[in-house]
Amino acid sequence: MAPGIPAAMERPHFIGIGGAGMSGIAKILARRGAKVAGSDAKESGTAEALRALGATVHIGHAAGHLADDATCVVVSSAIRADNPELLRAAELSIPVVHRSDALASLMDGLRAIAVAGTHGKTTTTSMLAVALSELGLDPSYAIGGDLAGPGTNATHGEGDIFVAEADESDRSFQKYDPEVAIVLNVELDHHANYASMDEIYDSFETFVGKIVPGGTLVVSADQSGAVELTRRVRDLSSLNIVTYGESETADVRVHKITPRGLTSEVTVVLNGKFLTFTVSVPGSHYAHNAVAALAAGVALGIPAHNLASALGKYTGVRRRLQLKGEAAGVQVIDSYAHHPTEMTADLEAMRGAASDSRLLVVFQPHLFSRTQELGAEMGQALALADASVVLDIYPAREDPIPGVTSTLIIDAAKAAGADVTAVHDKAAVLEVIAGMAKPGDLVLTMGAGDVTDLGPQILDHLSS
Repeated sequence: MAPGIPAAMERPHFIGIGGAGMSGIAKILARRGAKVAGSDAKESGTAEALRALGATVHIGHAAGHLADDATCVVVSSAIRADNPELLRAAELSIPVVHRSDALASLMDGLRAIAVAGTHGKTTTTSMLAVALSELGLDPSYAIGGDLAGPGTNATHGEGDIFVAEADESDRSFQKYDPEVAIVLNVELDHHANYASMDEIYDSFETFVGKIVPGGTLVVSADQSGAVELTRRVRDLSSLNIVTYGESETADVRVHKITPRGLTSEVTVVLNGKFLTFTVSVPGSHYAHNAVAALAAGVALGIPAHNLASALGKYTGVRRRLQLKGEAAGVQVIDSYAHHPTEMTADLEAMRGAASDSRLLVVFQPHLFSRTQELGAEMGQALALADASVVLDIYPAREDPIPGVTSTLIIDAAKAAGADVTAVHDKAAVLEVIAGMAKPGDLVLTMGAGDVTDLGPQILDHLSS
């Protein structure tokens, strides 16, 4: 049986309860029997799902939403200090708990797998959650996106395994004590919190140092940042290190990846034996994620051939190359990619899956700080598309930075030979794409903001 509810979490109040990370924790607590409440900026399907589990969800933020008997207030790093519910918590002397501490408390007493990396976390965590569930192990899990199958980002299972997406953006992944940790890649990102690669490495080293004695680090043997991290932690005496990838030195070696339309067939060499399985999403990036999941499951003692078969049941995560539909002979696909490496991986995957189709991209940059640091690389990635539309920057939690606009990306894209158009009004995208798209084309909406809303609108417009 999985543990119950930590005392501080018996009546939690979540500020921003509709967020991907926050809602997952709230769902698990609700399923464990906690009296969950919270608020969010707008109504959503997530809010309705939480209410169906018995949670109280307020829309908008107001001091009166916080009940006097709340045992804690849960916040993420995105919550500002002047939030009225946070100020009310201080008046009532109600403890404030960071999302990562709340998640860590839910893992207590369980065999935790923490999935970290600059990108690929959600997909890899989801692959593990699906595979372990398919094998009847009934894991608990908390993911930064909704599974395409179960349609949820978190669940409370009765098994002894907890799979969690471990967020490095604010160093919160340092709160966890996993039995197995996966590091997919280490790159410079989250520029508001990290000033250099040395700071990034230090943060990941701290995360790896929290693996329980005798535990395992599963780490890429191909990605340069992950290789450097492995070198830095190699001397930790209580740590088992398992590398994976195409490198000849990898412990779990990727022998071959064969594209099969929108799926891939992956063959690995593990303990001197060949093992082949299917990954139901296209591209080598996602194939490597599946191999990382395989290695992590094996580290927990699960037979490799069972895991390989179960991984084939994974059907994707919402917003990770998710097919939204087809209209007028045009397929519309949605991608959460917002870092240049992710963008390149998804664009190359779509190129490989539909090499005879034109690829049109609607890209919305995410965060001013990320655009300031990586805008040129984003523009270069867009050169992989036949044509792109670039929207204004989605600010999320950030205030504007003078001089930082989508123009940084557009100029770099044009310099790389890309066909790119700036569109400042989201509503105008529909006409622009309708004028560009022809039967057989692929349209990819890309970014971590509300660009995802355009997919269904583009389909409707093309149908009219």
